[in-house]
Amino acid sequence: MKFILMTTILFLNLAVSAARLKDIASIRGVRENQLIGYGLVVGLKGTGDSGSEFTSKSFARLIEKLGVKLDKADLQSKNVAAVIITATLPAFAKAGNPLDVSVSSIGDSSSLVGGTLLQAPLRAANDEIFAVAQGSISVTGDGKDIHTTAGRIPNGAMIERDIQADFSSRKMYRMTLHNPDFTTAARTMLTINKELGGHYASAKDAGTIDIVTPPSYENKGVELMATIESIEINPDQKARVVINEKTGTIVIGEKVKISKVGLSHGNITLKISDDKNKKNKESADDKVTVLDTGASVGDLVQALNKLGVSPKDLISILQSIKAAGALHGELEMM
Repeated sequence: MKFILMTTILFLNLAVSAARLKDIASIRGVRENQLIGYGLVVGLKGTGDSGSEFTSKSFARLIEKLGVKLDKADLQSKNVAAVIITATLPAFAKAGNPLDVSVSSIGDSSSLVGGTLLQAPLRAANDEIFAVAQGSISVTGDGKDIHTTAGRIPNGAMIERDIQADFSSRKMYRMTLHNPDFTTAARTMLTINKELGGHYASAKDAGTIDIVTPPSYENKGVELMATIESIEINPDQKARVVINEKTGTIVIGEKVKISKVGLSHGNITLKISDDKNKKNKESADDKVTVLDTGASVGDLVQALNKLGVSPKDLISILQSIKAAGALHGELEMM
């Protein structure tokens, strides 16, 4: 129990370190795209879909495209399964590059172990085909695990078309912060301008920074972004306490403060006061902790830890202080 509290205090004492801009922001328009497709898996050892209508129809259409005529009675096979295929198309993807794909059964197939995905197109949200998938499915499990109805095909898809992006010749770039914050946005703007030697960056709001291409970087967008994304920024953060009641874990931000408050919990008395002499007036028989006004939650945890307070009791105390309006920061329960 005490180890958890001590770990919490260690988090509080860690200094805020700078992060690369590429790790806290992204460039507008430079992102991954999700692909999805429908296909058939064959070669299953009696673990495919049992009499599924859409699986039979899909298999019949496929066979007919290959020039083979089949009666409906010939289509009853438990060696075939209908699946949904998903993949992630990276930014600046080029035709011929491979993609990893995930395959998941959508019928009553009990396992995809040993199956082979037949050629299937993968589409983006605009319904355009960007890749084609095919290959042997890799499934983790021993055949009894429910996860054998899903698997992966490493490099199982081939990109069919380039992702067009006129990147290097842009006149302006827009960066968006992953965690919008006015202070972080202002710091980012000032740091970029200092690095580029002029007023080229401007913060539009708490999460958006526009960057005008400097004359020295004209038609050199890749070099410009490489310079900017390596800049280190000290991101600001909200005062926050995160509590996981199931595990008793408490993570506390260093900026969380506590104002004047008095609290009694069992045989423990807590007082946040600006009367520094009040501590001497308390009875030595009571478990009393007195902290000065403006103390952080880290100070509180450290003081209560010395009194042997359990994580469960500490969680109750923090919730009560927050309810009283004396804990200045967000209290997030997981």
